[in-house]
Amino acid sequence: MPICGKLEALPCSARFSRNLCRSGLTARSRSIDLHAAVKADDPHFAVTRLVTIENTFVGRILPRDYLDEVVEFARDRKLATHLDGARVFNAAAGLGVDVARLAEGFDSVSVCLSKGLGAPLGSVLVGDVPLIVRRRWRKMLGGGMRQAGIIAAAGLHALDHHVERLAEDHANAKALADGFSEIKGLTVTPPHSNMVFVELASELTIRLSEALRELGIAASFWPGGRMRWVTHLDVDRVAVDEAIAAVREVAASRR
Repeated sequence: MPICGKLEALPCSARFSRNLCRSGLTARSRSIDLHAAVKADDPHFAVTRLVTIENTFVGRILPRDYLDEVVEFARDRKLATHLDGARVFNAAAGLGVDVARLAEGFDSVSVCLSKGLGAPLGSVLVGDVPLIVRRRWRKMLGGGMRQAGIIAAAGLHALDHHVERLAEDHANAKALADGFSEIKGLTVTPPHSNMVFVELASELTIRLSEALRELGIAASFWPGGRMRWVTHLDVDRVAVDEAIAAVREVAASRR
């Protein structure tokens, strides 16, 4: 969970966010990490003002009880709260709850209409009237957009038609993970939502990257032999099967 307020606005290490999803992490250890991240009353440091949390985070779903704990902590410390909900509808779909429940208690929420929901572009900032009025600074600094109605129309269509179908993306991600887990040289992390992370054997990374590029199959290759696959509106089960078959063939080859 990023917490703003180092010497400048910098996020905390992703280690903390990954640990949030470990079943063995206790409420006490989470509380210790939160308190330690708030800057002391020292003129050498920026004043901590905001706690921001992303859900989903690297594809992993943070449960509502943890969000409640974060909000309560922030209120006790007089800190504002922001939910980075780029894929919050995926989190809601994975938990089987209304998205409003995951946003409950936060001062502001951002929602991406393209990630997951399939709109061509666009994000929405949600908050009370005083907060939204203050965002005029974005326009003053050149961040406004003219004739944005066509973008809004695409976003409204996504909200009306693409939310319930997110379960299909999660099912496809599970099918992708299941298929990859049967391939030698791949270590798969079971997905929480629509992202599949794969650790590759060192000798396989370059071969697979080149082969997939030639086949027109898009996957993200990260340092250290790690891959990220994301299922979405434009990926159906046929495409999932084709990806599994392609990776299996490359892994089995010796060239």
